[in-house]
Amino acid sequence: MTSTPAEELAETLVELAAAMAEECDLDGFLRLLVNRSVHVLDVPAAGVFIVDHGVIASHESLLPVLGYDESPLLDCCRDGRAVAVPQFTAGSRWQAFTDGARRAGFASVHVLPLRRHAETVGALALFRDTEGTADARIAQAVADIAALCILQARALRRSEELAGQLQHALDSRVVIEQAKGVLAERLGLEMSAAFTALRNYARSHNARVAELASSIVDGKFDTNLLRS
Repeated sequence: MTSTPAEELAETLVELAAAMAEECDLDGFLRLLVNRSVHVLDVPAAGVFIVDHGVIASHESLLPVLGYDESPLLDCCRDGRAVAVPQFTAGSRWQAFTDGARRAGFASVHVLPLRRHAETVGALALFRDTEGTADARIAQAVADIAALCILQARALRRSEELAGQLQHALDSRVVIEQAKGVLAERLGLEMSAAFTALRNYARSHNARVAELASSIVDGKFDTNLLRS
């Protein structure tokens, strides 16, 4: 049974959300985004530009076009508003971009912001080989769910990085405490004095306290070198 446009749109939104949730692979997600955009929005080609990441396109011929320093994609990212160019003509404000798109066989472009509230993370460009624009409501719906997925993935990645940093700090603290105990026993020091000796040796030898502590706990370091 053939799906209706509404069903295809719903399937696309669900597929995009699931892809980012399951893999958190931004490049793979963006390739899925441009390919599904071509299908559900009935355009011959699509490209996406992500701030601080780069470009992905459904056609290789579009990659150099998306990379121009002046383009409706960059204006869309900067202003957070859609940009429609229903006809590529001479005298365009983005002449290099429009000339490159025309050489690639396209006649118009509709650029939608990948935006969530006040934050714009990129832009989705829908290229047509005829004059005109894409269905703005459907196109923006696809762009909105894509932006939400990207921002959630970034938030998750930052959370995981923070958790990793906290765990590393905790692990380092445990090893340092163990090393202090070793030094206190072997050198006859108070725990505070043991830490002072550990820290001073690390500083004077341009070493990390946690790494030195680990060597002491593992028995790889001669603790007599810390005797004052």
